[in-house]
Amino acid sequence: MKAHLLLFLLYTIVILIISSCAPVYVPNVLNAPMLTNKNEVQAAIHAGVSGFDPQIAWAPTNHLGVMVNASFRNSTSDSTDNYHKHKFFEFGAGYYTAFGERFKFETFGGAGFGKISALYENDLWISTSQVDIVRYFVQPTVGVTSKAIDFGVSTRLALVNIKQEDVGTSGLMLEPVATLKLGWDYLKIVGKVGFSAPMTKDIKFKYQPFLFSVGLQGNFGKVFR
Repeated sequence: MKAHLLLFLLYTIVILIISSCAPVYVPNVLNAPMLTNKNEVQAAIHAGVSGFDPQIAWAPTNHLGVMVNASFRNSTSDSTDNYHKHKFFEFGAGYYTAFGERFKFETFGGAGFGKISALYENDLWISTSQVDIVRYFVQPTVGVTSKAIDFGVSTRLALVNIKQEDVGTSGLMLEPVATLKLGWDYLKIVGKVGFSAPMTKDIKFKYQPFLFSVGLQGNFGKVFR
């Protein structure tokens, strides 16, 4: 019970913080599949501060993985005109390998694109964003897997390009994320927590600093092995 209450409070605090401004860059849930074998397929859905994030990863060979990720959010306020809407799609490919039976290493790279439209208004200020986003990323992951528990640590380095009408800017973001998966071979509950921070001090766009999500993942590796 205490763990569930702590999780609820943490989620509420994060939501309150990010609702104080209209972030131009909202990081999607990082996909760290920690693949094992050829023809393994992982599909997951996540809910968190970035909204609703479906993900899929597939291993066409014993060391090559591909992934497709998305992120959607459409939230409005019942008492104000505040809203946040975004759509983001991402594609990646990379290398994975195992050390022994349990230890994993993988690194993925890819690109994504999307749109954000948001308005946050209160008695002190009005914050808006209407932007197009193109992002390039690379993300190494180290982890350990078992039938019941998977744990991994990833570091996503993202080059974010922001454009509103004819005005554009870019920034390099560092996004370390810890992933915990609990369950069985084929179905696991997934929790992710991390943060997003600029690599330079002269960043010119607002960003969401927290990465937090919970989800459900199906692993079909043994079915297609």
